[in-house]
Amino acid sequence: MDLETRLNLIKRVGEEIVTEDELRTLLETKAHPTAYDGFEPSGLAPVHFGIYRAINLEDLNKAGVKFKLWIADWHAWVNNKMGGDLEKIRQVGEYFIEVWKASGIDMDNVEVLWASDAMNSRDYWKKVILVAKNTTVNRAIRCLTIMGRTTAELNSTVQLMYPMMQTADIFHLEADICQLGMDQRRANILAREVGPKLGWWKPVIVSHHILMGLEGKKTPEGYDEDGRIDAQISSKMSKSRPETCLYVHDSEEMIAQKIQGAFCPERIVDGNPILEYCRYIIFRKLKVFRIERPLRYGGDVDLWDYNELETMFSEGKIHPLDLKKAVAKALNAIISPIREHFEKNKRAAELYRVVKQERITR
Repeated sequence: MDLETRLNLIKRVGEEIVTEDELRTLLETKAHPTAYDGFEPSGLAPVHFGIYRAINLEDLNKAGVKFKLWIADWHAWVNNKMGGDLEKIRQVGEYFIEVWKASGIDMDNVEVLWASDAMNSRDYWKKVILVAKNTTVNRAIRCLTIMGRTTAELNSTVQLMYPMMQTADIFHLEADICQLGMDQRRANILAREVGPKLGWWKPVIVSHHILMGLEGKKTPEGYDEDGRIDAQISSKMSKSRPETCLYVHDSEEMIAQKIQGAFCPERIVDGNPILEYCRYIIFRKLKVFRIERPLRYGGDVDLWDYNELETMFSEGKIHPLDLKKAVAKALNAIISPIREHFEKNKRAAELYRVVKQERITR
């Protein structure tokens, strides 16, 4: 595969790349660079975890990127996920692996690693301390929003360790590329600053988009000083708000019901979650997107390009109700293999049962 094709595949994943020139150089000098993403085990898997993650991984694999999935169980403990119970966090991590298997991720092409396995490593903690020694207290505090909490919620001393650990993760995993969400860019930028100071390297950042919840764009809530990023984080699909979240376990009926109630005003593109799911999931997963309509309303429409859909919707040529029905049908087709895996696989079913009964927290 030629360089431009590889670069374009990665650009499909990255909403923001820091920097594209460095990424190009990396691809020119390394046939199989290493990327990583970290996940705090907590709660049931939404579509952005079980579907969107798999789509991005597929593009990265095609581009020749080796990928490490970092199950950040100790980070979840610091962040008080699952009530701060490490055993429950571990169970959710095992459940995450089953979701990845069911979503179509080629597990032979990714490496799954647990943060807990690094906790007995003096070398790991040395990296954490070196990062901390080269980070001011004010800078560490500014990075705390990577934990997905507003500044009002950040009041524990242990939370200051979180960005130091996440930054050290990058170098512990020997990652050339940080492939996390836009909400994690502060830790990644910190890694680019401290890496060269410590004789390490400057990782490339490929930040993917944060999918919004069914209610659409929300007022920024103070997660980040950058208003654009704050709006994304504030509007993200959150498993702690089930009524605005699509899960990979939702039934066909539940998907249709949730999509039907989603924010999707006629002709409005900005802040429209239904169009967003089309752009980031449906058009990247399916070869053709069909919108079925009665002949009196124009008949069925087959679309191969998201931009064409956006234009037609903004011009009023596609009605929100027709779009919602088509999106619900397409998402159900994409989600159904995961749902079936957890129905048929005994181990997966048991993990789902255990995680499902736990109280969902942020």
